[in-house]
Amino acid sequence: MTILQSFEKTVLSEVCLAGEAWMCEVKKGQFFRIVDLEGNQAVDTLFISAENPDERYSATDTLAMNQQIYLEKGTRLYSNFGRPIAVIHNDNCGRHDTLGGACSCESNTVRYSHDKYPMHSCRNNFMYALAKHPLALKHNLNVRHIGPNINFFMNVPVTVDGALKFDDGISAPGKYVEIQAEMDLIVLISNCPQLNNPCNAYNPTQIQLIIREAEGA
Repeated sequence: MTILQSFEKTVLSEVCLAGEAWMCEVKKGQFFRIVDLEGNQAVDTLFISAENPDERYSATDTLAMNQQIYLEKGTRLYSNFGRPIAVIHNDNCGRHDTLGGACSCESNTVRYSHDKYPMHSCRNNFMYALAKHPLALKHNLNVRHIGPNINFFMNVPVTVDGALKFDDGISAPGKYVEIQAEMDLIVLISNCPQLNNPCNAYNPTQIQLIIREAEGA
């Protein structure tokens, strides 16, 4: 099932195919919505300041400032400079992960087996976008701008002994998260191609990305 959403004052509405990278700019005050069109899809996301790309989303600052390990409606996202960069304005999924990181050839090998090394990964998506996308060239971005990311819709419980567990997703078709930018941002997404754990129900699917202006803008 595919559910496509649109809104008044929409300035962009695109679909990112399963397993692909996606990149855009979101201006201060704009709303950025990620829609899980078919459910149980993990969306690895990086936020980078468009004014100064050395400033970007920081998982450690965000966790410390919010005093909680999951991201949810009302959570303010912070940069590595300790400044607020965005806030989760709306969400009907429940919570999102910022601990599990992006899958890579190396992590697939460690978590699963050596023959998984050649499989497509989120880190590969990030690197490809930073090498080829016009926005990466415009802002002089490269692999050093890859840092800890958010895994929207992904369920990564922390066990009683402090370990991370990659569990079945808690999303469903049409679930969404909407972020309001508190500075001009570059958004880099890997619509996760992971086939080895249940974050994508072992079946990566497409997502919808919507940018809209704030009311009164």
